[in-house]
Amino acid sequence: MIKTLNKKESTKILVSNYIGNLSYIYRDRPYIVPITYFYDKNNNAIIGYSAEGHKINAMRKNCNVSLGVSEVDSVNSWESVLAQGKFIEFSGSEAKAKLHIFSLGVKNLIINREHRKLDFISEFSSKSYKDDLPVVFQIKIEEITGRMRRN
Repeated sequence: MIKTLNKKESTKILVSNYIGNLSYIYRDRPYIVPITYFYDKNNNAIIGYSAEGHKINAMRKNCNVSLGVSEVDSVNSWESVLAQGKFIEFSGSEAKAKLHIFSLGVKNLIINREHRKLDFISEFSSKSYKDDLPVVFQIKIEEITGRMRRN
């Protein structure tokens, strides 16, 4: 049976995961890329970061984005959420503060869900930024929808 999730059920999926698929538009074409994220309950926003590049340039030009998160056990047992909102970029001390919230949040999720210890953000990100701070952003959620299937 397929069921529509309410806002609380949908948000629970965002809260309990840290990998999602970011969707954005560039030159009138849709793109979807996997990202590591943290759901900031206090601001109803998704925090992420990235190096300068295609997706950051695209989101700067068109701030309407979405994040899809799915938990799939089988074809008959899954939950999926789509959070739509606006890309907002941070800089300076605000970017550092958001990146700190992100790193602690994701670290705690990994420790609690996967029962392994992490010491540094580099352990759950393949990117290295040397001396430069990455581009830190949030998606301010405007709408969240979800569906699930259980047989």
